[in-house]
Amino acid sequence: MSRVINFGAGPSALPESVLQEAALGLLDFDGTGIGIAEISHRSKQFTAFLNDVESLICTQLEVPPTHSILFTQGGGTGQFSAIVLNLLARHRLLHPDLANEDRVLDYVITGSWSKKATEEARRLGGGRVNVVVDARPYSKDAKSFDNIPPHNTYTFSPDPALIYYCENETVDGVQFSSDVSSPNSFPFHLLPQEGLLPLVADYSSSFMSRPITRLADHAVIYAGAQKNIGPAGLTIIIVRNDCLVDVDAAAKLGAIPVPISMSYKTLADGNSVYNTPPVLPIYISGLVLRRMKELGGVQYFEQLNKRKADKLYAAIQAGEDKGLFKAKVQEGSRSLMNVVFDVIGDEAKFVAGAEEKGMKAIKGHRSVGGIRISLYNAVTEEQTDAIVEYMKQFVSDTDTQGQA
Repeated sequence: MSRVINFGAGPSALPESVLQEAALGLLDFDGTGIGIAEISHRSKQFTAFLNDVESLICTQLEVPPTHSILFTQGGGTGQFSAIVLNLLARHRLLHPDLANEDRVLDYVITGSWSKKATEEARRLGGGRVNVVVDARPYSKDAKSFDNIPPHNTYTFSPDPALIYYCENETVDGVQFSSDVSSPNSFPFHLLPQEGLLPLVADYSSSFMSRPITRLADHAVIYAGAQKNIGPAGLTIIIVRNDCLVDVDAAAKLGAIPVPISMSYKTLADGNSVYNTPPVLPIYISGLVLRRMKELGGVQYFEQLNKRKADKLYAAIQAGEDKGLFKAKVQEGSRSLMNVVFDVIGDEAKFVAGAEEKGMKAIKGHRSVGGIRISLYNAVTEEQTDAIVEYMKQFVSDTDTQGQA
């Protein structure tokens, strides 16, 4: 069987060596004679493996002891709800007499997913949503998500229940810079300066692709696994321990009741096996994390991913110079993970030509169209070189035909 190059945005490519190892584990996990998809989540073998996965994340991301790692289901969309409910419960315990209309939820909107997260916060209620900044007015057409807004446009609340941002927007190809001195970085220096910040970050499409900027300052970091480290079905949450609150006590004071499977404290107290976790995705993610460690961890992949993205953006620029490609995102705000651009002219021909060469899943998200090439960790530099070479050839062929 011939495998193609998968540039899909998720579920995304996984390392072939991991898939081969996982196939063996489906038949026999850790010498038990039971496949990983069949074994009890409370068995000593799986419990040991789960602890190892937690350690691999903590070590590679340098997670401080003030934070816990949780494994659950629901994906990023499930966390849109969970972060609101858990942090409203925390805020209720801290400020029991505050009226709901005086509880503020701060949201930074830089793309489709942060927009959806904001809409879910409004739907759940329990507090007033403050849009700290919306990137669309600062776009080239005043309506698209193509930028990280200037720092002087952010308006944070003095004591919000949560402060949310999405580190990398998978649909729109927009990402905060990891350089805190960059004007395209998240403005940590503008956050309220007193107390433990209720800072929440969605890292779903960039988790484990590079170190997390100022991780210790976050209350919650969450990520669906299906971009960089595993198959769909697993959500990884890094939560500061002061956010592991008694949600039932908060409900008695008037907070919105939190479903038991969404309670961070319940998950933490149960060591992520309060109910059956997504065992198979955890197993495959663990194999990916072991491989990452052997290769040099997130620092290795940060450099690799930057090289891949630089090559791809250079190819887009070369096509743009010829009037055949158009980058969608402003310089400085461009994602290392999800590279988006338009083909000026025959986009269908471009997609078909790539598929003929075994390069698939490059069409943009249905909501925005265009081309999207995702460069997650499992996409190799050689595979990136292949799409870059195809883009150069497409530009050359089209340019020659235009001159004929």
